[in-house]
Amino acid sequence: MTTIAIEQPPTAGAISNAKLGVWLFLASEIMLFATLFTSYIVLRLGSTSWPWGWDALNVPLATLNTVILITSSITIVMAYAKAYDKDKPGFQSWMSLTILLSLGFLVVKAFEYSHEFKLGIGPHTSVFYAIYFTMPGLHVIHVLGGILVNAGLLYMSSRSKHWEHPLFLGRVEGAGLYWHFVDIVWIFLFPSLYLL
Repeated sequence: MTTIAIEQPPTAGAISNAKLGVWLFLASEIMLFATLFTSYIVLRLGSTSWPWGWDALNVPLATLNTVILITSSITIVMAYAKAYDKDKPGFQSWMSLTILLSLGFLVVKAFEYSHEFKLGIGPHTSVFYAIYFTMPGLHVIHVLGGILVNAGLLYMSSRSKHWEHPLFLGRVEGAGLYWHFVDIVWIFLFPSLYLL
């Protein structure tokens, strides 16, 4: 006879398996980006000449994307607060705004990359551009992942069996933790590539 384990909501002071899983996943992502940043530092310090980010890249577009992501961190916190208060319309509004801001980030990044490609600049151009396309490119993939998760939660909130599930709030919290990680990575990428 087989038994099916059903995750129970955590008791006071305990951490759920899902939240522990999110933290372990984020730890592996931190190691990935730490390796990329370390490689970037080694390559930059070992180079005889390195372009200044503000001369080679589009700082105004990157600044706009920084504002967009910081704003989306606020909106996802508000979405969590509304889910905590069991305010479904409020949650759906704030989560929709988070998703729209995320899509806005991708649109700005697409303009930035397409302009570089039109100029004939790509990862093959130099080590600098290889890093410029790799690190923010990997970040874009993480943004896409966050959009999918947040859109899934938005869809789940429209179905009462998911919205009323005791673990729904934990799922929103996990998505928020991931989204804050994505924002923090950009906070490091922006000055490292564009301002130094």
